[in-house]
Amino acid sequence: MSKQDEVWILGINMTKFGKYPDRDIVDLGAEAIQAALKDAGVTMGDIGILAAGNLMGAGGIGQMLQKQVGQTGIPVYNVANACATGATALRTAVMAIKAGECDYGLAVGVEKLAGAGLLAGANRAEENDTWTPEGRFGAVVPVDGRIGTATMPGVFAQIGMEYGHKYGGADFELFAKISEKNHSHSTLNPLAAYNKEMSLEQIMNDMMIAYPNTRPMCSANCDGAAAAVVVSGATLKTLSLEQQRRAVKISASILTTDPWQEACQVLPDVNTLTRNAAKTAYEKAGVGPEDLDLVELHDCFATAELVHYDNLMLCEEGGAVDFFNSGATWRTGRMPVNVSGGLQSKGHPIAATGIANIWEVCQHLRDECGNRQIEGAKVGLAHVIGLGSACGIHILEKSAA
Repeated sequence: MSKQDEVWILGINMTKFGKYPDRDIVDLGAEAIQAALKDAGVTMGDIGILAAGNLMGAGGIGQMLQKQVGQTGIPVYNVANACATGATALRTAVMAIKAGECDYGLAVGVEKLAGAGLLAGANRAEENDTWTPEGRFGAVVPVDGRIGTATMPGVFAQIGMEYGHKYGGADFELFAKISEKNHSHSTLNPLAAYNKEMSLEQIMNDMMIAYPNTRPMCSANCDGAAAAVVVSGATLKTLSLEQQRRAVKISASILTTDPWQEACQVLPDVNTLTRNAAKTAYEKAGVGPEDLDLVELHDCFATAELVHYDNLMLCEEGGAVDFFNSGATWRTGRMPVNVSGGLQSKGHPIAATGIANIWEVCQHLRDECGNRQIEGAKVGLAHVIGLGSACGIHILEKSAA
C-alpha cells in the first residue's frame, strides 16, 4: 500500500455526552470540530472535504457548521445513515483522500436526543416517570416484540432470544450481567453521559422495555458530537514527529448493508451484514480478531452486545455466552469490550456514536486514556450498526513512529 493510499486519523475529539438544553446541534458540532482541529494541529484552511452527519435535525448541517467554523468553499457531504451515520461520514472523508482529491478531510457527527424516549413509534409514558439515578430518559411503554416488529427494542430483544434458543445459555441474567459490565466501565469515563455503577439486582428489577432488556440495558439517548481529522499517509510524513507519533492508522474502513435473504424481509438481520463487514475488515487490515486489543461495539441493547461477540468473530460461532462468562470482555480481560461504558452508559446521540467509538479506541492506542487505559494496546476495532440497514467497521492501529 502506498503512502497516498494510507489514511490516518490525525486529530479526533468528542464532547461530553449528556443533556444540553441551552445548546443546539451547531453549537455541539462546532465544539467537536474545533477540538479535533486543535488535536490535529491544523485549521479549517487545511481541510479539503467536510462530511457532516446528523439524523434527527435539519438538513444541511454541514453548511450550517461551516458558518461557525469557517467557510472555505470546500465540498460538503451531508450524511444520514441510521446509527452508522458517524462512521459513514468518516468513511466519506477517507474515500476522498484515497481518491487523491485532498490531503486532509474532516468528519463530524452530531445529534440532540435527550428526552426523546427509546425510539420514534414507541408510546411514551407519563413525562414524570423517569429512570433514576439522574433521570436517564422518559420511560417507554414496553414493546411486545411481535414477529416483524420495526421497533428497535423489539428487534434486538428477538435477536438475543433467538441466539439463546439456538445456542443455549443466554438468559435474562446473562444479558443483565453484560449491562452490569458496561455500567461499571463507565465509572472511569469522564465523557460518558452516565458514570454510575449499577448492581445486577438494580438492572434486573428496573422497568422491562422488551424482554429480556430492561431500561438500563438500553442505549441512553442524549446529546453530543464527535469529529475527526484524517490525513493521507504521504502528507503525514511531512508533519512533525509528534503529529506522526499520535496519528492512528485506519487499516480498514468498511460499510455493508443486508444481502437479500427471505427472513430479513420480515425481521431485520443485524448478524449477516456485521459478519460480512468483519470478514472484509480483517482481510483488508491484514489482522484477525485474535490481534485485537480492544473493541468498541454497538451495544444499543445488552442483547446486541452478545450477538456481536459472535458476529465480529471474537469467539467461535455459537460461543458468545462462554466467551462472556470467561471474563474476557471486562476491562481487565483478554478482549476488553466497551471500555467506554458502551452506548448503555456513554450514551447514544445517533450520528455522533460512530466517531465517538473510534475516539475511544484512538485514545487507548495513543496511551491517553488515563485510569481506564488498556496497557500496550496496538490494534482496536470500532463497530456500529443501524437498522435499515448499515454496518460500519473501522480497524485502527497504533503508529510505529
